[in-house]
Amino acid sequence: MKWIDSRDIAIELAEKFPDTDPRTVRFTDLMQWVLELEGFDDDPAHCGEKILEAIQLCWMDEAE
Repeated sequence: MKWIDSRDIAIELAEKFPDTDPRTVRFTDLMQWVLELEGFDDDPAHCGEKILEAIQLCWMDEAE
């Protein structure tokens, strides 16, 4: 997975952290969690606030 795979990342996060409300996750934690996902292989320097927001929004959709 790459940073642009927001939906896939969100699905993985929802499965890994089923009891976590994505609206309460700090971006610093979110970035670290994504980097630790199995199958994630992208440069941390390519991540920014807009990417993290997109992931968070997709995760919120998955949680509903």
